[in-house]
Amino acid sequence: MASPSRHVEQLERVLLRRGVGALEADRHRCTDCGRTPLTGEHIHLYGHAHGIVCELCRILRREAPLATEVVRHSEHGHTVRLTARAA
Repeated sequence: MASPSRHVEQLERVLLRRGVGALEADRHRCTDCGRTPLTGEHIHLYGHAHGIVCELCRILRREAPLATEVVRHSEHGHTVRLTARAA
């Protein structure tokens, strides 16, 4: 019979794998190199079929991208802004 600490280790491993898998599924990757673009980096959109291309792989393409965007932090737009100072 396995010890209780062994069961805890297995549970931790399963939860870690599930969490990493969920994070990986939610991120965008370059279609050419598979790299995840960093915050602040420009990504280039080439249509739905071609996906996104990172700044490093952009020079490998001859055609112009449909759009270029800056990679934002995951909490972009969720910050509190000071709009007016209290008297």
